[in-house]
Amino acid sequence: MEKNILLTIEYDGSVFHGWQRQPEALTVQGMLEEALSTVCGKPVEINGTSRTDAGVHAYGQRASFKGDFGIPTERIAYAVNNALLSDKWGEAAGAVRVLKAENVSSDFHARFDSKGKTYVYKIYNMPEMDVFRRNYCYHIPDELDIEAMRKAAKLIEGTHDFKCFEAAGGQERETTVRTISGITVERGNRTGSGAERAGDGSGVERAEGGRGEDGYVNIRVNGDGFLYNMVRIITGTLAEVGLGKRSPEEMTEIIEGKDRTKAGHTAPPQGLYLEQIYY
Repeated sequence: MEKNILLTIEYDGSVFHGWQRQPEALTVQGMLEEALSTVCGKPVEINGTSRTDAGVHAYGQRASFKGDFGIPTERIAYAVNNALLSDKWGEAAGAVRVLKAENVSSDFHARFDSKGKTYVYKIYNMPEMDVFRRNYCYHIPDELDIEAMRKAAKLIEGTHDFKCFEAAGGQERETTVRTISGITVERGNRTGSGAERAGDGSGVERAEGGRGEDGYVNIRVNGDGFLYNMVRIITGTLAEVGLGKRSPEEMTEIIEGKDRTKAGHTAPPQGLYLEQIYY
């Protein structure tokens, strides 16, 4: 009997050319499909919810696939994770992990049934940067004005035409109107929770060393959908507010102008994490 299976996945994006399958390039989708095909004994193609770019990470990516497989669903995560640890993957071995596999209804689709997503962008706001953080955050050495960034972030919330936060080169969209239900800007603190849950309500706990450490500024964005590089451009614009290069009030003019050149720079990919997907 055919099953429709939903995966919850985390990955370190620093070793991949993004999520989407590409010929002659190592991608998260390509690596997962090869491991799943081996485990399931037949070719598997997965439908991911978010096509993250090269260097972008995920705590709670979701993907679904269908097929008539002999392996029990509850064994898929264990078997695939073992396959993903193989030396054949070189530096990518262990960079992807399936947190959970579950049966869903036959008409479910991981991408088209998504109701919203949460991304978190991590800025390391300290004078010096060590090499072990370089692939996992954006280093801004000058002190950021968090209150100014929060004021600007509040002006982004709501339903707007966010053309100003869309980079060129992405997939053509029918509309650039999106709803941002919330943005928070918080400084990290070592006394914060040291365990994060997978972004699916699965109850899978994860020790997280980077999040919550002193020196971090975390920008968390919740929305029903995102344009190409939207969170990274929002982050770059908020960073410029925090550095005093823009006033918080400029955010309204930027959005109403619908002009990418009026917004701030595109923050680098390594600070961006897909945190949660909602259905």
